Amino acid sequence: GAYLVPYLVLLIIIGLPLFFLELAVGQRIRRGSIGVWNYICPRLGGIGYASCLVCFFVGLYYNVIIGWSIFYFFKSFQYPLPWSECPIVKNGSVAVVETECERSSATTYFWYRETLDISNSISESGGLNWKMTVCLLVAWSLVGLAMIKGIQSSGKVMYFSSLFPYLVLVCFLVRGLLLRGAVDGIMHMFTPKLDKMLDPQVWREAATQVFFALGLGFGGVIAFSSYNKQDNNCHFDATLVSFINFFTSVLATLVVFAVLGFKANIMNEKCVVENAEKILGYLNTNVLSHDLIPPHVNFSHLTAKDYQEMYKVIMTVKEGHFKELGLDACLLEDELNKVPMQGTGLAFIAFTEAMTHFPASPFWSVMFFLMLINLGLGSMIGTMSGITTPIIDTFKVRKEVFTVGCCIFAFVVGLIFVQRSGNYFVTMFDDYSATLPLTVVVILENIAVAWIYGTKKFMQELTEMLGFRPYQFYYYTWKYVSPICMAVLMTASIIQLGVSPPGYSAWIREEAAEKFLFYPTWAMAILISLIILASLPLPLVFILRQFHLVSDGSNALSVTYKKGRMMKDISNLEDNDETRFILSKVPSETPSPMPTHRSYLGPGGNSPMEMSSAPNGRYGSGYLLASTPE
Repeated sequence: GAYLVPYLVLLIIIGLPLFFLELAVGQRIRRGSIGVWNYICPRLGGIGYASCLVCFFVGLYYNVIIGWSIFYFFKSFQYPLPWSECPIVKNGSVAVVETECERSSATTYFWYRETLDISNSISESGGLNWKMTVCLLVAWSLVGLAMIKGIQSSGKVMYFSSLFPYLVLVCFLVRGLLLRGAVDGIMHMFTPKLDKMLDPQVWREAATQVFFALGLGFGGVIAFSSYNKQDNNCHFDATLVSFINFFTSVLATLVVFAVLGFKANIMNEKCVVENAEKILGYLNTNVLSHDLIPPHVNFSHLTAKDYQEMYKVIMTVKEGHFKELGLDACLLEDELNKVPMQGTGLAFIAFTEAMTHFPASPFWSVMFFLMLINLGLGSMIGTMSGITTPIIDTFKVRKEVFTVGCCIFAFVVGLIFVQRSGNYFVTMFDDYSATLPLTVVVILENIAVAWIYGTKKFMQELTEMLGFRPYQFYYYTWKYVSPICMAVLMTASIIQLGVSPPGYSAWIREEAAEKFLFYPTWAMAILISLIILASLPLPLVFILRQFHLVSDGSNALSVTYKKGRMMKDISNLEDNDETRFILSKVPSETPSPMPTHRSYLGPGGNSPMEMSSAPNGRYGSGYLLASTPE
């Protein structure tokens, strides 16, 4: 409840305008993220390279999560589910429950010991976990195959990978609402806590979620939109995707809280039974008087309400010695607050535990993890496109060779995440490799278009491209609101990094519990290096181009795609040859869709669109009308 308001506000003032901006520049300029920013402002060309690096870092650890989901998916084809009960170990002739499992829970034990076989800290490597290594290899193989097939097949893959999760979510919602306690969970979800809503950390988390949910700064949005028809209504796309995204988040959250409400009720009933047994023991040993028990209370059918009444009476009468009794309040609210609401704990511990209580639990588990694999692959295709499209466009490398090479390299580097201490590195990369660099990238994207290229000129080009003028709302958000909000967000992130020493939750085997540890010095060095490395292309490209040490990269015409074949290596052709090559017509008949050797037209310069008064197709995009780009 406290999170929905900041999320919706930031989606409207940051998410929607910047998502529209990325769609528009990709569709307009028809290049990947490197080519787009070389064209708009060569000195800020480092934005595209920074986006590629962020995509690479995110892809490295994100695919590990798909690997975990693959492991759980295959483990779901058995009844009972392997994480539903603690394993029995033989101690000589006696069979006992595994101590670590008994002191935590079956699902927690399965996650930390059976799946991750986790070490006690990031400093203890523990060697490779072969099960997770195989799963990571499978995950990268799936991603590589999807990418090699290209945009045409990934569009078809997306129909399944985008629609299937909705089917699963709706099934889970219907099933969840039929469970006892589901309403308690949903009421807990929608009950806003004002103190939380005013917490800057909540707003920072909400902004990060907007970035990741819409893919801002990754370059994937620009890469995909560069394949659009020139007159595609990308404003409608931006609005539709942003709000479908929001409602999907709400739908998924409803499912989660319905199931967690059910789990909280089960745990609360368990708490009531355990504490009722304690009270009976105290009654039998005359520690407590039978007069303290209300007459209508029946211990064989004890409800949570009856227990609460009994608990309050005992607490009032035995005020001085109450703590010695060791009784718990068994409040449903406390159980709901205990549940991990984010990260791996939600999917792999809380949700899996709740599913063990479902009838036909293997079916629901298979559906759930198949959905996670689908969602993960959908995200990975977008993330990898943020790497492959701009690199292929800029350096004219063979797509298949580059994609295979990229996947193999990522798998080898990704072995760091499948050590026994790998989960701690996943946490490090997730927390620090993308958030701050992404914020810097998106701020510079915004400044490049709104202040360097010019908001008025960009709005004019959009008017001619779309056939209508976008709302003034976008003018003011691009020029003032979004950059200010993101600058505040970035400042808050830097302050947070400085004030709170970075740390992680470690699983201590001997204690069978999580413990917060600070990163050692060498891990802090890796963490800082990640942030610097992801941001390094920004100043580096600026300096190199400011002092003319390298080409500004703005004179290379974008790669165009037709029937799956790439027409490339044309950046060195003369203007007239270039036009003829793309359009297969004489230059006088059809103009080039964009200025070929000019990047930034000054305030008095002609807009690229003004050069496009073509008799052949709308907005001078006749070369696109020969066949639909894929």
